[in-house]
Amino acid sequence: MVTSGPSLARHAPAPNWAGVGTWTLPETDLAVADPAPRLLHYHLLALTTAGHGTVEIDFAAHPCRPGTLLWIRPGQAMRFGVEPGLDAALVSWDRELLSAAEVAGVPVDDLPGPNHWQLTGEDADAVINEVAQLGVDCARHSSGVVAGALLRHQLAVLLLRIALLTDSADGFGGTTTSESRTFARFRRDLEDGHPHSRRVEDYAARIGCSVRTLTRACLAVTGRSAKRVVDDRVALEAQRLLACTDLSVAEIGRRLGFGEPTNFGRFFHREVGLSPGAFRTGVATPMPDQVPDGVADIGARVPAQRLAND
Repeated sequence: MVTSGPSLARHAPAPNWAGVGTWTLPETDLAVADPAPRLLHYHLLALTTAGHGTVEIDFAAHPCRPGTLLWIRPGQAMRFGVEPGLDAALVSWDRELLSAAEVAGVPVDDLPGPNHWQLTGEDADAVINEVAQLGVDCARHSSGVVAGALLRHQLAVLLLRIALLTDSADGFGGTTTSESRTFARFRRDLEDGHPHSRRVEDYAARIGCSVRTLTRACLAVTGRSAKRVVDDRVALEAQRLLACTDLSVAEIGRRLGFGEPTNFGRFFHREVGLSPGAFRTGVATPMPDQVPDGVADIGARVPAQRLAND
């Protein structure tokens, strides 16, 4: 259970010496009353082990109950709504820790990728066991080349198991088409390029295709045009900066390539439906304290023997 008091020392759930770390939610500074949205510079997996609550990822609320698995990626806006009884096992790791060969087929660099699963059956057993063993070994080892390699490979196995999940609409997907490959290249380029350009022509040129091909790929994968995908990404970054930093509206506009604050304000209002100031005020309000419909009783709990090796 989450407790409070002056004697409770909480820490950011940052990776440890080996580039990977494990925590329980109450041990971290995520478990505070009325949390503000924040940005992490590392990956974070959160496996709900007890109780119920809500976690926001990029301003979308995800109800959590035992067996809920969330993947929060670097740069995403997140906050935990900490209700009494909520607990979670957390795994964090550095963005550049794993090579592509170690996690073949897992889109670790796909920062807008899938982020929510409700684990059941054998999938739940496999993921919970991997998280538990990783936690045990993180606690046992504090240095060493072999121990560091062990923790890294255990993390890779955990991510490979997550990639094999088949019971969620947010899975990693199966077949790969030319449109999906084009879209994947575009989205990776957009992660770095959105502060500098909102022109579809620039992205098409950089990934070596025509504007028509890029637009067709975006429509096939997302149902939205390439221009809409670009504007959505810029608007999302604006929301993250407004919610999670003290930067002025004018400075945020400049960071996103707007020469004049009025142009940024018009863009933001068109995309989000609020002025930048009104959005910033709104996200500062506490998360709603309510049990989402369909959430299991707070007494439900992942069996303790599946979370620790004595």
